[in-house]
Amino acid sequence: MIELQQLGKTFYTRNGPVEAVREISLKICDGDIFGIIGLSGAGKSTLVRCINFLERPTEGRVLFDGTDLGTLSAKQLREKRRQMSMIFQGFNLLAQRTVLRNVCFPLEIAGVSRREAAEKARGLLEMVGLSDKEQAYPGQLSGGQKQRVAIARALATDPKVLLCDEATSALDPTTTHAILELLQNINRKLGVTIIVITHEMRVVEQICNRVAVLDNSRVVEEGAVKDIFLAPRSKMAKALIMPENAAVRSISGSKTIRIVFDGNSAFEPVISNLSLECRAAVNILMADTKNIEGRAYGQMLLQLPEDEAAAERIRDYLKRIRITFEEGEL
Repeated sequence: MIELQQLGKTFYTRNGPVEAVREISLKICDGDIFGIIGLSGAGKSTLVRCINFLERPTEGRVLFDGTDLGTLSAKQLREKRRQMSMIFQGFNLLAQRTVLRNVCFPLEIAGVSRREAAEKARGLLEMVGLSDKEQAYPGQLSGGQKQRVAIARALATDPKVLLCDEATSALDPTTTHAILELLQNINRKLGVTIIVITHEMRVVEQICNRVAVLDNSRVVEEGAVKDIFLAPRSKMAKALIMPENAAVRSISGSKTIRIVFDGNSAFEPVISNLSLECRAAVNILMADTKNIEGRAYGQMLLQLPEDEAAAERIRDYLKRIRITFEEGEL
């Protein structure tokens, strides 16, 4: 388990102190795929570097399997860090080394024999689907293939935790989906805890079971992904789940209602039934569906009728059929 207790990180600059991370307390359990999401500048990358002490926090504690990393000597910290591997947006492969030798690199540093390192690296390349690329160089690979090599390299030291800092941000949607599926399979097969740093809600929705939402260097919401999707409390979580678009913003002064379909109701004809039952037409402003932990979830943003009696019938109907909803105004 990783536990963050009132974690803070302040950078001191010519223009004064900058608080990159403030008062963050989280528990990440063994086997979790835990998402940390926020917009640029929210403190995500600083936080992940504090977790493995690449950045030493200025406040609070990081407990890894009960050990306070801040109390360790430099040698002890290096030993603990071997249990945490990291993959990056930019892949960070060594251009002069083949794919096989890139994966071997951390094993060579750990003193593993060349033969054993190569044998293990080949097994990891098979796991990530790149057995046929072991003699290729990074410059000959696509972005998705480079990230697969980086994942194989990160797994070479048998880590307990894999830290992914915007690992799919440089990839196209199809490749992103494939890399996330690979990480999910690694989590299931090896039991590795995965911490995913991202600014994209679709990444969290695809593979994470829990998520923390960062805003202005603080955690503003934390919980199971499905719970936050169904009933986001913070302004930032709401913005990430249902981003505004220009077409919707142009309809000013209208009352709206966001309805959420859980895994049981996602395929029921709720809107058509609503219109018939309530004798009211509704305008669908936005709609989408999600697959969260293997279940279908959906959301719609509806423009409520101006007639308050009709709007009240809609509210009563949604309550009666137990559909989650939240009202707002454009």
